[in-house]
Amino acid sequence: MDAHVTAQGSPIATVNPYTGERVREFPPLSSEEVGRAIDAAHRSFPDWRARSTADRGAVVRRVGGLMRERKEELAHLLTLEVGKLIDSSRAEVDLASDILTYYGEHGPELLEERPLPVPEGTAVLVNEPLGVLLGVMPWNFPLYQVVRFAAPNLVLGNTILLKHASSCPQSALAIEQLFTDTGVPSGVYTNLFVRGADVGKIIDDCRVQGASLTGSERAGVSLGQIAGRNVKKSVLELGGSDPFVVLDDHNLERTVYAAFLGRMGNTGQCCVAAKRFIALADVYDAFVTGLRDRMSEMQPGDPVDPATTLGPLSSEAAAELLMEQVRDAVDKGATVVLGGGRPDLPGAFVEPTLLTDVTPDMRAYQEELFGPVATVYRVADEDEAVALANTSPYGLGGAVFAADPERARGVANRLEAGMVWINHPTASRPELPFGGIKRSGYGRELGDVGIMEFANRKLVRYVDADAPIAEVLG
Repeated sequence: MDAHVTAQGSPIATVNPYTGERVREFPPLSSEEVGRAIDAAHRSFPDWRARSTADRGAVVRRVGGLMRERKEELAHLLTLEVGKLIDSSRAEVDLASDILTYYGEHGPELLEERPLPVPEGTAVLVNEPLGVLLGVMPWNFPLYQVVRFAAPNLVLGNTILLKHASSCPQSALAIEQLFTDTGVPSGVYTNLFVRGADVGKIIDDCRVQGASLTGSERAGVSLGQIAGRNVKKSVLELGGSDPFVVLDDHNLERTVYAAFLGRMGNTGQCCVAAKRFIALADVYDAFVTGLRDRMSEMQPGDPVDPATTLGPLSSEAAAELLMEQVRDAVDKGATVVLGGGRPDLPGAFVEPTLLTDVTPDMRAYQEELFGPVATVYRVADEDEAVALANTSPYGLGGAVFAADPERARGVANRLEAGMVWINHPTASRPELPFGGIKRSGYGRELGDVGIMEFANRKLVRYVDADAPIAEVLG
């Protein structure tokens, strides 16, 4: 028997969502083992921060290169653990590698000290690491979510403890192995197999200086409270119910295709996916028809088969939760344009589903729909579109489609969101900041902003030794 396998029922386990097979289990770490891991990260910090940013960047860049070399191995592992279509898994490996490469190459420049204008002497902002950080990551993008947190912070000089989702433990180990195999010193990046309930104890530890979570609103509230009472920095990227606003019928086929990709990517299991489609009245009918036709072409099946275009959800529990939301909407009067049920297949599948006539008394109006379910709303004008878009408690991303760039920008400026894309579904790139507002969380990852979230932006002010001393205020 594999030394990692425990008695049936460990919460940390690979369960194939296509077959339902429980593939492998891992025992949670004991309190003593967690303490030793924190201590190792704390002890490795001084040496790691003492290295130059160029040196740390080179190490991170090598991780990105090795990730590409292991692309097929990693892609198949993602598909096994979370049911991701194999081509989507390969695309995730590419994006994660791009993020590592971006920060490996540009991180040192982004972290250069910045001079500040002062009347005499000099003043600079120096960017220094804080110490040990905890990352709590979700299952839907097992590589991408980890590296967008780890890559900038490793280049900055922080050390990382990583608690991954319990449903993708083998992906978590594979990431740790990448860092080990490229020369990251022991203690600088450490995978932790711990239960969610143990996260608070780690943040409480005085050696841990900050925490970042991507996940559910409930988990984010809990982590934020614990970090707050410890006066520690936190970054939260939580749920989203992103609006996709269609203002005209210009190149409608392209707009429909963008809507389809924006909703159905990763089988709809993406925080920043387009989830609420808001179309002006004169384009509404054609948009609904076009989106229905696109979604109806999806073929469920084995996610490893390139012919499959609809994979399973990550788990049976996720599929059942989504169906509860759909049934609630239908029972209260929503119109099912497409789908509405589960295909007659084994595995955690949900039919591609398109709902209209969704009203505020339905769960689908306010809650995030994490799967292949889209809702479409008809509005009379731009003001109604903006008002409807902003009724959501979430504020992660959004998209606006229109031929007139000034018109599109005007609507984009009024949307309550951390990110808005025009004439393209919301996406993620290494150089672009990513994050939301309202119940979608706070802080940013990626880009030049993301590398500063866990930096001590320290002021160093030099005044001539013979200059007069001014009164000290503040």
